[in-house]
Amino acid sequence: MRIGVLGTGNMADALATHWARAGHELTIGGRDAHKAERLAARLGGSVKHGSLRSAAESGQVVLAALPFGAGTAVVRELRTALEGKVLLDCSNPVGPGFRLLTEGGPSAAQQLAAAAPGAHVIKAFNLCHEDVWRMRPPVFDGRPLAVPVCGDDERALARVRELVQDVGCAPVAGGGLERAGLLEATAALFIALWVGEGADAQAVAPPLAYATGSSHQETEGGTEALR
Repeated sequence: MRIGVLGTGNMADALATHWARAGHELTIGGRDAHKAERLAARLGGSVKHGSLRSAAESGQVVLAALPFGAGTAVVRELRTALEGKVLLDCSNPVGPGFRLLTEGGPSAAQQLAAAAPGAHVIKAFNLCHEDVWRMRPPVFDGRPLAVPVCGDDERALARVRELVQDVGCAPVAGGGLERAGLLEATAALFIALWVGEGADAQAVAPPLAYATGSSHQETEGGTEALR
């Protein structure tokens, strides 16, 4: 698969490292040509580097590894180059006080879709710190990390599911792009719990067997603990 990467920061580095190892053809694009060149050299192999536009033009899938606020303007400039392509958004619109910056309006992913209406925008890879994505692979307690994926185009979703698997994770259907805002809000909540409270966000949800309230277990004394 040909992948263009918009950005040279930590998320671009972490995800592109996996995809380069998986044998995909990557082009790293950045406003700073030296940073793009350094990242491409570190990834090695046949990874190319160039401008943001050259990365957008080269990829069947284009990763927007850009901060919220900057991404929309960049994508709007590149909308012609992104026509018909998969545009993968991993951004988190989270501001001071762990506030969701898009509250009351369209999600970050929907803003990208509006800026490049000919692209197939997919939301994924936004729920974890970049160091998690650097793991080979991200497996916890023997179970691969699950990655929710939101989007409206099935062919685009299939490509991104493949890229999730190349990172060593398990793709999970997250619904259409209208649900991307839920992923972004979840990230805001989790970051507030992890960073603000030092809480284990993973402990918030019960096991799947109990999620709908239809299962119950017995206590050691034989009485039902949950209904």
